[in-house]
Amino acid sequence: MNLKNYLRIQPSQFRANYQEPDIAKTLSNQVFPWLPLKENNYIAVFIGTDRSTGDALGPLAGTYFEAMRPKNIHICGTVHNPVHAVNLQESLYTIYKSYDKPYLIAIDACLGKSSSVGSIIAENRPLKPGLALNKQLPQVGNINMTGVVNVSGFMEHTVLQNTRLSLVMDMAQEIANVLKQIDQQLSCSLQENITRKMI
Repeated sequence: MNLKNYLRIQPSQFRANYQEPDIAKTLSNQVFPWLPLKENNYIAVFIGTDRSTGDALGPLAGTYFEAMRPKNIHICGTVHNPVHAVNLQESLYTIYKSYDKPYLIAIDACLGKSSSVGSIIAENRPLKPGLALNKQLPQVGNINMTGVVNVSGFMEHTVLQNTRLSLVMDMAQEIANVLKQIDQQLSCSLQENITRKMI
């Protein structure tokens, strides 16, 4: 592993390019310690819409992750049932009504510098969706993962519409892989907790 290619920004934020070897293992190992170990309360909220190529990162990642049949992380937001600006508030209301003290992992696309395109960023703080398009939306999640799909700075809405689908699909697959690793780590940790209680 080339550690120079993995940039640790601060203890609560990590990023790596989606093409780096073992990115799923590397990012999951950084994110997993942020999660409290409790059962049945983990929700991955995939934000975005299938009507915009760049903004489809979240729904695509949700669809890929759903196909992996996770055991510990519930899914909200797929290509067929997206969570976007119009229904975000309602989706969050449903989550908090359905689950006792849910722990939310928010996933969304974002824009950034040209040198950052292709980066997957994990942060130990809530996500502020809609910033690129100047939308006032509620914060989402306890932690978040975002993928830099294109360059910010000018006509962001058009930029998102003209983002390469191949990049978005590949990044979405890697985000799903990260979450799969986290789900597997949760299974191991929760089983260890059960075993300790039995001893």
